[in-house]
Amino acid sequence: MTEQLPRVGIAVIGFGWMGQAHSRSYLRIPTLFPERRAEPELVICADSVPARGEEAVRSFGFATSTTDADAAINHPDVDAVVVAAPNMLHEELCIAAAKAGKHVFCEKPVGGTPDQTARIEKAARDAGVITGVGYNYRWAPLVLYAKRLIADGVLGEITNYRGRFFSMYGADPLGLLSWRFEHEGAGYGVSSDILSHAMDLAMMLNGPITSLVGIEETFIKERPKPKPGEGTHYDRGSPGDPTGPVTNEDYAGCMVRFANGSVGTFESSRAIVGPQSQMAFEIYGTRGSLSWNLETMNEMRIFLARDPDGGDPDDPTIHDGYTTVYAGDRYPYHGAFVPGDANSIGYEDLKVIEAINFLEAVATGTQHQPGFAEAIDFVSCQAALVRSWESGAWEPVTSVRLP
Repeated sequence: MTEQLPRVGIAVIGFGWMGQAHSRSYLRIPTLFPERRAEPELVICADSVPARGEEAVRSFGFATSTTDADAAINHPDVDAVVVAAPNMLHEELCIAAAKAGKHVFCEKPVGGTPDQTARIEKAARDAGVITGVGYNYRWAPLVLYAKRLIADGVLGEITNYRGRFFSMYGADPLGLLSWRFEHEGAGYGVSSDILSHAMDLAMMLNGPITSLVGIEETFIKERPKPKPGEGTHYDRGSPGDPTGPVTNEDYAGCMVRFANGSVGTFESSRAIVGPQSQMAFEIYGTRGSLSWNLETMNEMRIFLARDPDGGDPDDPTIHDGYTTVYAGDRYPYHGAFVPGDANSIGYEDLKVIEAINFLEAVATGTQHQPGFAEAIDFVSCQAALVRSWESGAWEPVTSVRLP
């Protein structure tokens, strides 16, 4: 007789694109991870638009839905709450979930401002619940391989880091004024939305950032207003539609110093033309370098310098240059989705890897990484960045974590 796995009841709050991605991820876990230690159960979905909740029940298999987030959080069958609502709602929802004793997974950056993130992290820490944050690019198999190469010293001493996230989702002036473009809904703009991914990945790979100097800009000042409950930041209005002001930044960039002595640069833009989803990094060391780009997420370029004692420098069969490595089942998690080499996986597969790791953390009672502590690491950098774009000076990165 097959041993029955413990169940983990899931509530999803916010059933837009990201809430649906999380829900699909939990549905896929049993089909991809037979050695899982718990069984996810989609208990309840909460969304302010009733039709979305109805879709969650009809098409995703949730047991029920509601327009009342508190009802979802306090449902007796819910063990963990996934918060995929707009950023400025994170604080109220995450703190309510933590106080109810529910484990909390929140989409990045956890809150709309650094102060909000600090209050959320403290509430969860005080409640003793397990936390997770949606920095899903950490889970790309080749990114995990890069992490191992760096940790093993294959690249030598790290000297330079270049990170960026360029996306065209806000390049069209007729792109709808979704909550992401408004401080009231998102808090800060591109620094929260996509720069957070680039800097979080850098700190995972290269350690803490100690100081920075940066700038910001808003290129598109007005956008067409969406109809209530309809449209995302990928949808388009029409000429002549009523417009509203964009109240957060389209661009943010900075130079940084890392605790290990290396230096780096970061840029992010949602209004750039050309790069469509270029979440990318290049990391350079004294013995080699590597680079990865989400647009070609199943490839990584690696350069390993010639060993100075490793042979005849005039040997024509030896040459320096980048090698392209293709993802495959020899790298972490890839084989759960497809066997062999150079058979690609996609964006939502990273969300499934993220979901199985959070599920396992809840099942075993161990803190998930990245959790709210790692969210604090980024927003501490963001707070320094905001100070810098106001002062025009280098600013130290000091933790915003509350005692």
